[in-house]
Amino acid sequence: MTIISATDELKTLCHDLAQHPFITVDTEFLRDKTYFPVLCLIQVASPDGQPYAVDPLAEGIDLTPLYELMMNRAVLKVFHAARQDLEIFFNMMGSIPTPVFDTQVAAMVCGFGDQIGYLNLVQEICHQKLDKGAQFTDWSRRPLSDKQVKYALDDVTWLRDVYRKLDHDLKKRDRTSWVNEEMNILTDPATYTNPPDTAWKRIKLRTEKPKALAVLKEVAAWREREAQRRNVPRGRILRDETLADLAVHGPRTPDELKHIRNIGEDVARGKLGKAILEAVEAGLALPKELVPVIEKKKPLPMSMVPVVEMMKLLLRIVAAENEVAARLIADPDELEAIARDDDADVAPMKGWRFEVFGREALALKHGKIALGVDGRQGIRRIPVQ
Repeated sequence: MTIISATDELKTLCHDLAQHPFITVDTEFLRDKTYFPVLCLIQVASPDGQPYAVDPLAEGIDLTPLYELMMNRAVLKVFHAARQDLEIFFNMMGSIPTPVFDTQVAAMVCGFGDQIGYLNLVQEICHQKLDKGAQFTDWSRRPLSDKQVKYALDDVTWLRDVYRKLDHDLKKRDRTSWVNEEMNILTDPATYTNPPDTAWKRIKLRTEKPKALAVLKEVAAWREREAQRRNVPRGRILRDETLADLAVHGPRTPDELKHIRNIGEDVARGKLGKAILEAVEAGLALPKELVPVIEKKKPLPMSMVPVVEMMKLLLRIVAAENEVAARLIADPDELEAIARDDDADVAPMKGWRFEVFGREALALKHGKIALGVDGRQGIRRIPVQ
C-alpha cells in the first residue's frame, strides 16, 4: 500500500499513469467545517498496476502533475458517482477533468437500478464484499491507518473490473453514446458553480411579496459571498430561517435587527449586523425588473391527468424492456411537460431518451398507440388505426 507524499514521486506516478488508456480515480474529503470541500486523499490506479494514494496534505507537495493528468484527453478518468469528485477538481484546477466515465451512470444505463452504490455494484459484478468500516472517518488526520488506506484503495482497485464489465455491456448494446450524453452534462462547469445571485432559490419563503423576495435575494447573495470568502458553511454565517425572517420583516435599524431570529443585540450592533442591514437596504432598493419572481407551476388540467398516468405506465414498460433505470429516462415533472406541450424542452424529448421513450410518449398522447393487457405478456402496446 503506497502513499505518494512528494512531488517527484507524484511526477513519476503521473507519467506512468499517462501511458494507459484509462485510470480509476476517487477522492476522500471533508466539508463539514468549510464551504469548499477539503481534499484529503486522492486514489488512482492503472488498468492492471498497483493502486496508489496521493496525499495532498503532505508538506510541500505540488499537485500540478496530477492536474495535468486529469486534463490529458488521451487518458479516460473512471469515477463512481463522480459529481463530488469533479467538483473538488474544478475548485482546485478551475477546470473539469476530461474525458470522464461515471460507473454509476453507466450502471443505470445497463440495468443495475437507480443510483446503485459502489459497494453493491462491486458485489454484483466482482462478487466481492468490501469492508466500509472506514467510510465515516476523519481523513485529514495523519498518519492514516492501514485500515483507512486499504479502504481508500479498494475504491479504485475494484473499480477497474466494474468499468471493464460496464464498458463491455455498453458496447454490446450500442449504448456508449447514451453515457457520453450524460458525461457532457457532468463535465459542464455550470454544474459546479454557485452564483450568489441565485442563492435565494434554496431558501423556503412563505410569501411571494416582491419586497420580501428582493430582500431575500440580496441577503442570500451576501451570505453566499461571505461564506465563500471565509470558506465556512453557509449556516455559520446565518441560518436559512434567519434569512427568511430578514426577508419578511426587512429590518432597517439595529433595534429592529436584534429581534430577528438568531440575531442578538451584540450581532445587530456589530460589523456583521451592519453588513446584514446593508444587504437588506440593497434589497429594498432593488429595481423592479431585478426583483425575483417565483414561477408558479400551473395545475395540470384534469383532462391531462390520465395522460400523465398512462405515460408513467409506458415509462415503466420502456425501462423494463431496455433494462434502464426509469428515473434516468424521465421524471414526473418531465412527463407533465410532455403532456402539456409536444415540443417541451425536457430531456426525454432529446437524444437517446427520445429514441427509446419520447417518440412513443407522443404517440400515446395523440392516440396512435394504446396500452392493453395481454394475459401472457402482461401490458403491451397496441397500434391504433
